[in-house]
Amino acid sequence: MDIVIGRNKRCPCARVNPFIGLMFQTPHPVMFSFKTPRIIALHNMFVFGSTDVLFVQKNRIVEIKRNFKPFTFYTPKKQATHVIELPAGMAKSINVGDALRLR
Repeated sequence: MDIVIGRNKRCPCARVNPFIGLMFQTPHPVMFSFKTPRIIALHNMFVFGSTDVLFVQKNRIVEIKRNFKPFTFYTPKKQATHVIELPAGMAKSINVGDALRLR
């Protein structure tokens, strides 16, 4: 699956089990999906590198956690139906409010 942010920022992304995520892996683009909007609290336990995390609701980025360090926790302020984790720095040109399409 590809994620297209804005008009031309394309990123190949794999869907993963939200209970496993990137544990015991080096960060690479992944997406978690949920049927209903919710506050999606995250941990970065056993992830071997920092990530940028995008919280998505109605095809818009509603919150970004940049440089999410290994062995830490984060609870967003906004509800989301999708969470996209990217290697740290990959979201530097992405902003809250940017449109997102899944292909």
